[in-house]
Amino acid sequence: MLITTLLLAVMAPAPTAAVDSTRAAFTKCVRDHMKKSLEDKMEAAEYELALKAACSTERDAFRKAVIALGRSGGDSEKVAAEDADVQIDDYHASFTEKFKDYKESNMLPGE
Repeated sequence: MLITTLLLAVMAPAPTAAVDSTRAAFTKCVRDHMKKSLEDKMEAAEYELALKAACSTERDAFRKAVIALGRSGGDSEKVAAEDADVQIDDYHASFTEKFKDYKESNMLPGE
C-alpha cells in the first residue's frame, strides 16, 4: 500500500509545474489580447474593462493551479484563493500599465 501511495505521489503533476504552465498560458493570452486591443485603437478605460473579461479559461486554470499549490503548502482555501486573486489582479494592473505605455508611445509590443 505504501509503495502504491508513493508511486501515485511521484506520478501526480507537481502543483508548481501546473502553476508555471497555466501562468504561461494566461500571460500569453493577455499579451495577445493587449496587442489586438492596441491594433484596434482601443482606449485605456475600455481596455481595462475588456481585460477583466478576456482570457477567462486561462485565468480560471491559473487561479485553480495557484489555489492547489497554496493548499498543498498548508494554506486554507480562503488564503489560497485570496493569493490567487491578488496574483490575477497584479497581472491585470501590470498589463493595463503596459497598454497605457504602448498607447502613449504609439508602438506595438515587439517593435
